[in-house]
Amino acid sequence: MSAPSLSAAAPRYRLEVLHPNNFALVMATGIISIGLATLGHGALAEMLFVVAAGAWLALIALSTARAVLHARAVRDDLLSPRVVFSYFTLVAATDIVGLLLMDRGHYALAVACWVIAFLAWCALLYLAFAVLTFLTHEHNVNIVHGGWLIAIVGTQSLVLLGVRVAPVLGAFGSYMMVEVHMLWGLGLIFYGIFVTLFCYRIFFLTLRPEDVSPLLWVIMGAAAISANAGTALVGGDAGMAFLAAQRPFIQGVSMMLWAWGTWWIPLLVLFGFWKHFVARLPMNYEPFMWSLVFPLGMYAVASVRLGLAVDFQPLEWISRVMIWVALAAWLVVMTGLARRVAAWARQGGAEQA
Repeated sequence: MSAPSLSAAAPRYRLEVLHPNNFALVMATGIISIGLATLGHGALAEMLFVVAAGAWLALIALSTARAVLHARAVRDDLLSPRVVFSYFTLVAATDIVGLLLMDRGHYALAVACWVIAFLAWCALLYLAFAVLTFLTHEHNVNIVHGGWLIAIVGTQSLVLLGVRVAPVLGAFGSYMMVEVHMLWGLGLIFYGIFVTLFCYRIFFLTLRPEDVSPLLWVIMGAAAISANAGTALVGGDAGMAFLAAQRPFIQGVSMMLWAWGTWWIPLLVLFGFWKHFVARLPMNYEPFMWSLVFPLGMYAVASVRLGLAVDFQPLEWISRVMIWVALAAWLVVMTGLARRVAAWARQGGAEQA
């Protein structure tokens, strides 16, 4: 009796600790697929679309099962200031899947993805700030980490998909365009707040090698997706003179955001070198590693879209290099995930034996 109960408990335990940041796998895979399609690599893009869609469906099912079977663990995550912002990966992943569906003509499903993502965003945004206000006992910036900026990624992902679905909404398309312009501005305000706290945390307080996480890359990814969302607004049909008048401002801010994200890349590489080659901490697979891959893919897409928007071809050259860097990082992290799954499978087989 003891052996079956042990083997049965193992999968439940793994489900209980399923981290919400696993949705970043969908984000990373989906944005690289979009980037490859934009740059003319259709076959690779289609393969990654299948992976992204399958991973999204699997994680939705697993997360639902976790919420039912391990409601207390989910509640603890949602009430933790260190974890709650990771749930915005659900928002961004759903919007990325919506973009992929739009590219393949599934307009109704894409609209459904936007609605689901927007409702989740509303609930998570107010919950996250309530947790910070009422449940945080560490009233200092030591609790700040790059994962908080996933809230901005989720916000700007709503802009990217909203611009795409607006034309299929008929008379309500203008309402959507007003909404996404407001979301873009709101995302910039949140970015300004969080990046100020984040920079104070890493530059003026003690930073240990173990504090350097792949989540640091989200600061670049949030800037890149904000720039990408800005170019989407400029390229979309504003539908209103007031919105059209904002295009020069949006273009200028988008270029500034791209430059800011670019400035971070060498510094983030330096942080990683310090952690793994100077401090010699091992590089092991963890779900947070997908939060490194996604910014690389988003930076590639933002570069090519911005280059087209401002008619500056060198940005396309940068994009063509970065998309292969992102794909290489994706392969490395996916290999780590495959090894982790294989180790779990061997462990489960040993328990049954």
